[in-house]
Amino acid sequence: MITTGLLTPGGHRAAELLDDRAVARAVLRTEAAWVAAQSRLGLVPRRIADIARDAVDHVTLDEASLDRLAVASEGGGNPVIPLLADYRAAVTELHGSPVAAVHKSLTSQDVMDTALAIVLKAARNSLVSDLTRTGDALAGLVEAHTDTVMVGRTLTQHALPIAFGVKAASWLAGVDDAARDVLDRAHLPVSYGGAAGTLAAGMALCDQGGSTEQTADRLFTLIGYWGEELGLGVPDHVWHTDRVPVLRVAGALAETTAALGRMANDVLLLSRPEVGELREPTAEGRGVSSAMPQKQNPVLSVLLKRTALAAPHLLSQVSSGAAAAVDERPDGGWHAEWPALRELAVLATAAASHAAELADGLTVNAERMAQNLRRAGTGVMAERLGATLTPVLSKFDGSTAKQRVQAAVREHPLDAEALADHLTDLITGEDSPSLPDGVNPRERATVSAWLLHLLDPRGYLGAAQQLCDRAVKNHRERLIA
Repeated sequence: MITTGLLTPGGHRAAELLDDRAVARAVLRTEAAWVAAQSRLGLVPRRIADIARDAVDHVTLDEASLDRLAVASEGGGNPVIPLLADYRAAVTELHGSPVAAVHKSLTSQDVMDTALAIVLKAARNSLVSDLTRTGDALAGLVEAHTDTVMVGRTLTQHALPIAFGVKAASWLAGVDDAARDVLDRAHLPVSYGGAAGTLAAGMALCDQGGSTEQTADRLFTLIGYWGEELGLGVPDHVWHTDRVPVLRVAGALAETTAALGRMANDVLLLSRPEVGELREPTAEGRGVSSAMPQKQNPVLSVLLKRTALAAPHLLSQVSSGAAAAVDERPDGGWHAEWPALRELAVLATAAASHAAELADGLTVNAERMAQNLRRAGTGVMAERLGATLTPVLSKFDGSTAKQRVQAAVREHPLDAEALADHLTDLITGEDSPSLPDGVNPRERATVSAWLLHLLDPRGYLGAAQQLCDRAVKNHRERLIA
């Protein structure tokens, strides 16, 4: 898989973080940091570490070189081997002779996994930044539209009146959950196990004639220095075939695409011309149609939905690779992870950028929301009417009180005043209906006014204010934490 190109629109937003050049440079940084770590432990002179760092910039990583490296990777089954050859040549040129400390006691999986940790860290930083931007914009929408009433929809049908702020608060909660998981789970430590996961070569490298425990302590110190050089954590075990760390990363990335995809689905529905409640931000050249110049397609949401649809399959490939790990080094499962994990990271990182732009510029048409709510008719208030009037009305002609209310709503699906008149007739026909204080069952005007109040969607928004306040509060507390 490629990380950006004609078939992955928008992927360019993350390409520099995760493309072949970024991976190759991460491999070189990993090798240089290992030499620097040996220098800090006193195993090689400081000037050797300096040369190792300088050599990273002396390895050519232009398009032709990357193509050559890709072909050469077939020989050993991974790109570390040909890259290491180029890096050793650069070190030798700068030093005047080969440097034995380069790659000493490492294996290709140590380097490849650690390099992926480096590029994923860059993607994670970008993701968290854009998810925070998205959350900030959504928090603003929540606060601005706590009282903006619209029709809620369940199973594609009109349900109850809701506040648009509640819908945006639900998006915000998903984005914040994803941001927390990316922070907590979307990171990998350095990988070090040597050829077969026993740290044998590393022990030999650090052996100064002391006890096994002393040698192991020096080795773990060396690995710690390596992590510090790269800004990565250090695991407490070898994870060559324990791919749970990778699955955690992939899961957090897929969760992010699902949260953003859910928001996009709502925007796509509500921006349909016949609904017209939301509109994406426009930009030069975005959303145009090659055949229909009148169209303004919601491209940001389309790309977010594309990503949400693609991510589960990529997560499945990473999971399959993890399940296929065998022995002390995997025979194909590890290799299957690379393209899927990187593509998942590209899509999630680009999606977070798209979502931030979408949330920042989303236009809410409150007037159209009100119009659509009116067109939804009296049925959206049937729940409230049924709950309130069931204790008031008696059973009549074989129909329960609830059924009598439902029949009245069906008879007057669009006219609230006609429905109120109908229900007034039912209530005033009761012998001694139990009504709220101030509502006289013998005065039609007071009964009708009370019923019209019950039919006002603005009075049946539940805990909308509290839900909106909680979502914004939780978002801002996450930022402080």
